[in-house]
Amino acid sequence: MSFRSITARNRVMMSPMCQYSSDGGLANTWHLAHLGARAVGGAGIVCVEATHVEERGRITHHCMGLWNDAQRDSLAPIAAFIQAQGAVPAIQLAHSGRKGSVQRPWQGSAPLGREEGAWQTIAPSPIPFTEAHGVPAEMSRADIAEVIEAFAGSARRALEAGFKIVELHAAHGYLGHSFLSPLSNRRRDAYGGSLENRIRFLMETLDAVRGVWPEELPLFVRLTCDDWVEGGFGLDQAVATARLLRARGDVDLIDCSSGGLDPRQQIKAYPGYQVHFSARIRHEVGIATGAVGLLNAPELSEAVLASGCADLALIGRGLLSDPHWVLKAAQTLKAADVAWPPQYDRAKNL
Repeated sequence: MSFRSITARNRVMMSPMCQYSSDGGLANTWHLAHLGARAVGGAGIVCVEATHVEERGRITHHCMGLWNDAQRDSLAPIAAFIQAQGAVPAIQLAHSGRKGSVQRPWQGSAPLGREEGAWQTIAPSPIPFTEAHGVPAEMSRADIAEVIEAFAGSARRALEAGFKIVELHAAHGYLGHSFLSPLSNRRRDAYGGSLENRIRFLMETLDAVRGVWPEELPLFVRLTCDDWVEGGFGLDQAVATARLLRARGDVDLIDCSSGGLDPRQQIKAYPGYQVHFSARIRHEVGIATGAVGLLNAPELSEAVLASGCADLALIGRGLLSDPHWVLKAAQTLKAADVAWPPQYDRAKNL
């Protein structure tokens, strides 16, 4: 599968999944082992977790960052190792917005107290994620410009670190998504109200990132396609957003996810429950899409791709469970000419 100058060896992308295992935003040996194993295990694209563009944009104290050069330098060996194993190194750039300043999931995800080093979160409007969360500061025009510039700076560092694909995070209730949804964006200026206004933050971020990200390299967007709450951002608006993104000509794929904005969401999750998002956007808009959401059965992922519902299958929990999911899926599906690492070749027929 090719995007611009980049060709992946298959149509499986490891979904970006937070590890909450950094100190000072730095990558470490956990990330090298975790991401490197999935490259060894056959994934076509290996995407680094949500990597935050400024310190106040973290979810937890232990999130990955790319707001300084030391963080860039800690990621460079990982990008090089992924590429050396035949996979394409990708990275997701993100800002937590109003969902930041919390504990790690295995510590309860509760908002941090002052004594725990809590920080002031920001959002398009002063609407907290839950009653327990602090009220975020409404972003001024200067704040918006500062965050957009931070995305550009992180994209430049991602390039310097050796990544070949950048994905912008506009999903799961984080900052980019919170501008898109009318449930979290009540602004009355040029960044609120109509869809054209609510998408302005994403469009300006894309402009800034493309200003430093080479034309020959792909740019993806992860988009929440349904808030699963009445009055929220839904699939019709996602399709309209996708049309605007396609018209730019510089976005190569929409990674179609959903939810995460509002705790009132009602989601019935089952294998493939989000595939209709990627299918509709792909067919109606004519832009490449990625499907995500419990695609852990190889036969299901293959059916999604073969039927034209998506261009990439994004595998998350399946790859957490088994680093060699892709190689084993290829065996299950009787794929031809699948190269195992020579170090593991003696195990390929088990």
